[in-house]
Amino acid sequence: MTEAWRDDQPIYRQIRDRMIASILDGSLKEGEPLPSVRAVAVDVQVNPLTVSKAYQELADTGLVERRRGLGMYVTEGAKQRLSVTEREQFLKQEWPLVVQRIQRLELKASDLLAFLTPEEVLKGPR
Repeated sequence: MTEAWRDDQPIYRQIRDRMIASILDGSLKEGEPLPSVRAVAVDVQVNPLTVSKAYQELADTGLVERRRGLGMYVTEGAKQRLSVTEREQFLKQEWPLVVQRIQRLELKASDLLAFLTPEEVLKGPR
């Protein structure tokens, strides 16, 4: 499978971000192993050292732990910690840019809500 990598960020960071997304959406649950470095490298067609660097960043932040001879596992509480930090990062760094763009385009809330299904509107935040 050939990946479409963005130019604005190193590939190892993009791999790390995909693993973070997998933890947040529940694809990777606490206590479960991450896919092996070699399997990911083959799957996304990158050097295994690139995947190792992504995994090391996850380990450095305590989101995963290395189990000798077994691989890397998602730590207990990783999803909760990620939810807090990712929300904070979004609200401080990304949301102000989104708000500025909405204001420049003179969009109203009704314009934005028109792109959601009625179920999504009623459901609200998770």
